[in-house]
Amino acid sequence: MNWEPWTGCYKISDGCTYCYFYGPHAKRYGQNIIKRTDKFDWPIKKDTKGEYKIKGNKVLATCFATDFFLSEADEWRKEVWDIIRERTDIEFLILTKRIDRFLVSLPSDWDTGYDNVNIGCTVENQMLADYRLPLFLSYPIKHRFIACAPILEAIDLTSYLHGVEYVTVGGETGREARECDYDWVLNIREQCIKANITFWFKNTGSFFKHNGIVKKINPFKQSNMAKDLGINISEGKKLF
Repeated sequence: MNWEPWTGCYKISDGCTYCYFYGPHAKRYGQNIIKRTDKFDWPIKKDTKGEYKIKGNKVLATCFATDFFLSEADEWRKEVWDIIRERTDIEFLILTKRIDRFLVSLPSDWDTGYDNVNIGCTVENQMLADYRLPLFLSYPIKHRFIACAPILEAIDLTSYLHGVEYVTVGGETGREARECDYDWVLNIREQCIKANITFWFKNTGSFFKHNGIVKKINPFKQSNMAKDLGINISEGKKLF
């Protein structure tokens, strides 16, 4: 399930260039004005019986079509934290390229983090891994993961896996997508094995280099192809 309390976004780093939501060939191209949506308070809306419309024990991907830490949403984020605090029976999954803004509008009772919040830091190349991940690890977060997506080159996460619960890897999707090299994926998997953490190869991307050959992959088959390679290490952990 996806919750989008606001919409609109704009480029922050190289991984945004061909964004499948806001890139040059996406339906939302040019929608860079940040606006609240009519689903802003969706998790706490109730039906005629006074029960939450969204039942508990769900994983709610939050702001996956924008960024949770956009500066334009600083005031709204305070309200969203209140909503998240109320729905302790839902796991909120937050993925960001703006981890350096994590402390802005953080609730006063955050302490070491909320039990029902899982925050992921996106890195697409080594330069951004070396910038974002030390910050990410310095913040008080109970549950954290790293998303190498879209992966654009080989990335060494060795120094940044302590305190991380899992790593996901995904290729870039779209007609101008840059290739995803399977060797990069396997290398990160090996790093996760040595660190004894969960690894998930989420999707191959549109241009997947495997055994030295680059193939164009249908967008509807990218996730299944990644899964069929059988390299995930989940140990029963429920992933998004």
